[in-house]
Amino acid sequence: MFDLRRREFITLLGGAAAAWPLAAQAQQPTIPVIGFIRNTTRDDSADLLKAMHQGLRQTGYVEGRNVTVEYRFADNQLNRLPTMAADLVRRQVAVIVTGGDASSFAAKAATTTIPVIFSTGFDPIEIGLVTSLSRPGGNVTGVSFFSTLGTAAKRLDLLDQLMPKDAIIAYLRNPNSPTGEPEFGEVEHAAHSLGRQILILSAGSERELEPALASLAQHRPVALLVSGHSLFTGLRKRLVRPDGAPSAPHHALFARIHRDWRPDELRRERYRCLSPGGHIRW
Repeated sequence: MFDLRRREFITLLGGAAAAWPLAAQAQQPTIPVIGFIRNTTRDDSADLLKAMHQGLRQTGYVEGRNVTVEYRFADNQLNRLPTMAADLVRRQVAVIVTGGDASSFAAKAATTTIPVIFSTGFDPIEIGLVTSLSRPGGNVTGVSFFSTLGTAAKRLDLLDQLMPKDAIIAYLRNPNSPTGEPEFGEVEHAAHSLGRQILILSAGSERELEPALASLAQHRPVALLVSGHSLFTGLRKRLVRPDGAPSAPHHALFARIHRDWRPDELRRERYRCLSPGGHIRW
């Protein structure tokens, strides 16, 4: 699935790169400058950066030779994104490439003239990035993988099959994200349909994550369903330790279901987590 996403991202970036050389030359006395901004860290962006550089090479652009890239990484501090986006606009970059919905909205708010290229797992119309898929309008365009649509309900259904019916499942969400409400509504509807009690945890920043996880000790859920927001993707190592054990109270069990896993990977993880006696193990 990621290879398909990367190909789509490469195609979009390559097309955009082919469109802006003349405009860039009018603005830049030397070579065009791309602004790249992402919610997470540089290490977490390695695959996306690789795809971006590949797309540029396919249209004849090589960083350091005939194009420059200005990188901005918020390191999961989402409140830094507006300032970073504004800085890229002041530097008059030729195009802004975003990674993560929060950075996309920050770039969109910062400029109405510089092209902004986004990638999202949500419906870009529903979350307000564009007004149309075929004719986005304005200066914002991009790729939607629609990877989050319906997957929250499916992940909850999988947890429902794995966990005792009378047990609580926790759901971690980012209340500050415009993409959070559609997924939250999906989880609530699915929980009601399944007759499952859900504990809602909210964390809008890295600082708010620890208090949210600390509340698990009081409520003792048997599993944690994590929103597909890029904040939690960047903080995934805080949620699960390198040895695969949960970074949370010892009495709680956590089923780790990643939103980008394919169905065969979900099935494999489901059975890996089950002991021969049918009990959850970690």
